[in-house]
Amino acid sequence: MEIFSERLKCERKAKGYSQRKIAALLGISQGTYTHYELLGKETGREPSFETVKKIADILDVSIDYLFGRED
Repeated sequence: MEIFSERLKCERKAKGYSQRKIAALLGISQGTYTHYELLGKETGREPSFETVKKIADILDVSIDYLFGRED
């Protein structure tokens, strides 16, 4: 899940979103979203598949990209 957390953070910053803004768009707390960016670095919460789909839509990337299956 380290690739996921790295790409999540990188794409969020590239699109100019704060963690707070992404969390609001997802309808979750900022703390929960922060855990998603920490996966692979610390024990954190994993997003549900539905949440991953929403993240991909918000960031305008594919799920495969977020999980490192494509560049």
